[in-house]
Amino acid sequence: MKAIGQLILKEFKLELRRKAVVSGLALYLFSTVFISYLAFALRQNLITPLVWSALFWITILFTAINTIAKSFIGEKRGLDIYFYSIASPVEVLLSKIIYNFLLCLLLSLTGYLLFVLFLNDPIQDKLTFVVTLILASGGFASSLTLLSGIASKASNSNILMAVLSFPVIISILLIVIRITKNCMDGLDPSVSYDKLLSLLAINALVAAVSYLLFPFTWKS
Repeated sequence: MKAIGQLILKEFKLELRRKAVVSGLALYLFSTVFISYLAFALRQNLITPLVWSALFWITILFTAINTIAKSFIGEKRGLDIYFYSIASPVEVLLSKIIYNFLLCLLLSLTGYLLFVLFLNDPIQDKLTFVVTLILASGGFASSLTLLSGIASKASNSNILMAVLSFPVIISILLIVIRITKNCMDGLDPSVSYDKLLSLLAINALVAAVSYLLFPFTWKS
């Protein structure tokens, strides 16, 4: 656990040094929401709950991809050899997943606040929606971090990253969109319990696969 904590601290320190990356992500998120606002500014009646949900999750998805894809792809060559000498593969992977989860959750909550500010707030069941944001951030972080580690070993890593992430991301998106629809309709939270459990199961499955496969991928 001490090694994981040190690796997470290292990620935060590197992120603070690369201020252009953080500001770039913030600008990307803000500009995407603001463009959506300008597109519907004169036709507010077109922003139905379904349109709001689609715009929101598309924004969060691409922000998460831009955030997490650099986990392994953006690292300098030979750095993995140094990590191999001071920590186990599982510790390296867990530290990156935890860090990416925290960053993705922060961006998701920020995106929600921006959508509320510019495009109103159709969410009635906010507690269930926040839980959905947490589980979705965990799903994006765990799956995209593992895929970033796999894609970093290939020559065309960015293309491979997009191809590998599509099946996992689509399944998560379909679930969170359905839960968001229930939150907008003000339905009882129990209606979404099965979907929340499915989302949690996907997160657990991806985490288990990461635990089993990543050491072999990293050592290669």
